[in-house]
Amino acid sequence: MKSIFQKLFYLFFPIIIGSIIGFGIKGSIDYDSLIQPPLSPRGIIFTIVWTILYLLIGIAYFFYRKNHNDFKVNVIYYTQLFFNFTWPILFFVFKLRMLSIIWIMILLFMVLFLLFAFYQSEKRSFYLFIPYLLWLLFAFYLNFGVYLLN
Repeated sequence: MKSIFQKLFYLFFPIIIGSIIGFGIKGSIDYDSLIQPPLSPRGIIFTIVWTILYLLIGIAYFFYRKNHNDFKVNVIYYTQLFFNFTWPILFFVFKLRMLSIIWIMILLFMVLFLLFAFYQSEKRSFYLFIPYLLWLLFAFYLNFGVYLLN
């Protein structure tokens, strides 16, 4: 049986690291000063959505790890989290908008791999990851729009 610490880690790691990154880059976020593509939400929406998504990501991985421990899936999971957590640094701190587009495309491929793996082994995780994929597709659209318009 896994320790309670391990279970809490699986559940809350994405929220904790996402929050740390968010607070760390807060002063660099220039979202409101950028020309936005159509359908761009207000800045506060991102905080709400990402908090919910990080919780869903943690729950999905928790369900997966309850019964599975595939090394390849684990590596892709933590690698996609790394790409997710470094994207705002590239986009907001370093203002590397084109690299951010490439970064998010790589992230999307990793999430698709995880969706495929979860579909085969843990359906609950698969369904919990779908909102994440949809938001990343929307984020790609926003990132590309900001790049073109600015």
